[in-house]
Amino acid sequence: MDENTEKSEEEKEYLRKLNWIVLPFAGMTIFLNFCDKSALSVGPILGLNAELKLDGQQFSWLGSLFYLGHLIYQLPNQFILQRVMHAKYLGVLLVIWGFVMMMSALTTNFSQLAACRFLLGLFEAAAMPTLYLVTSILYRRSEQTLVFGFITLCNGVGAAIGSAIAFGIAHMGNPRGITNWRWNHYIFGGLTIIHGALVFLFMVDTPKNKKLKLTPAQERVAEKRMLDNAVTQHKQFKFYQIYEALSEIRFYLLFIAAFAISMQNGGMLVYSTTFTMALGFSPLDSMLLQIPSGLASSLGVLSAMLIAKKTRSLLYTGIGLLIVGMVGLVILLAIPEGEVKLLGFYLSWAGTGAYSLLLTYVGNNVKGYTKKIFYNGCIVAAYTLGNFTGPLMMIEHEAPRYMSGIGGYLAGFGVAAIAYLIVRIQAGRINKKRMANGASNNIDLSVDTTDKEDEQFLYRL
Repeated sequence: MDENTEKSEEEKEYLRKLNWIVLPFAGMTIFLNFCDKSALSVGPILGLNAELKLDGQQFSWLGSLFYLGHLIYQLPNQFILQRVMHAKYLGVLLVIWGFVMMMSALTTNFSQLAACRFLLGLFEAAAMPTLYLVTSILYRRSEQTLVFGFITLCNGVGAAIGSAIAFGIAHMGNPRGITNWRWNHYIFGGLTIIHGALVFLFMVDTPKNKKLKLTPAQERVAEKRMLDNAVTQHKQFKFYQIYEALSEIRFYLLFIAAFAISMQNGGMLVYSTTFTMALGFSPLDSMLLQIPSGLASSLGVLSAMLIAKKTRSLLYTGIGLLIVGMVGLVILLAIPEGEVKLLGFYLSWAGTGAYSLLLTYVGNNVKGYTKKIFYNGCIVAAYTLGNFTGPLMMIEHEAPRYMSGIGGYLAGFGVAAIAYLIVRIQAGRINKKRMANGASNNIDLSVDTTDKEDEQFLYRL
């Protein structure tokens, strides 16, 4: 179905039902995912470092250990996703990591908190791959730019609203003798447990799910939409599709791009309040300045969504956003001090929009159920590795400019832009060849073929 084709009334009603159920659950999951993992970044202002006597290097490791757990779970998650009901699976994981958040509030030293950070990363690890797979199953390829963008945008919303909530918690005055950073973990842990129970009971994960209460006409719409999605669900794990993915240059380029972009995300997230405090702002002002930081990230994603939809160009739009992010990082490197560095800090978050388009590209252009799960898992693994590496590049004795870290993030954005360009050129050549041979994008869902095997499949660039 072409993006400009008018939808029938039955399809519009079907899409409304889908959006009202799926998007709030997906958005809230990513919001809590972000707030829970980033509770560490506001910890120093809420008394974490002082109470647990953490030094700078221990703080860096707490940021990175989360992503170590995140990385380790990606491989088993590949197999689990092909065999479980996705909504139930996600709901259970949310409840578990909510409890881990609350356990974190009970820790009394670095070792205990480090263990909780590792476990938090482990149980949060499946959230994004599960949501990416569910949305690929439920939404047309032409709709996925906006849906993937919405999911990524919720990270920025989490940064903005989470910072506002943390600012309020900072003024609680340690009620009942419990330090404010512990209250932060209790509050978000409790919210995560409640949300997990709701996801388990009410989330939709298949096009014809009973919770959608479809009419016969809407069921026929759902069947037609499945053809456009080019996703055939199978419980059989097809290893040849993994071998095919590993043989593609595209796979390695997208993996490198995801890693390179995510270094900035990991470093700036963990050190966000510390970094702004180093610019001369008070601790509480530094916390408030995370609100426009989150909004800048959301604006980058929103721009990516709208420009890509208007131009029908995912990768060129991503390259443009990476250039904007590079401008911000150059400002941070070139200007020794002053409030103008905040502009560079906010512009650097344009990379989030470029990453959201990478996810959309994978969702749109990787065909074959096992292959799609493998690609999604590996992209999240690259994201995890980048976020693990990013905080370790912020060397304590280089404060407040952190030249090595910022320089590394700048190089990463440049590498990602080159990777996007090569992928775009390669896919364009394949499309040109297939169209010359009469390819029309007619997908046969009776067989679970890959995008490489299906000569009728055309890539969305």
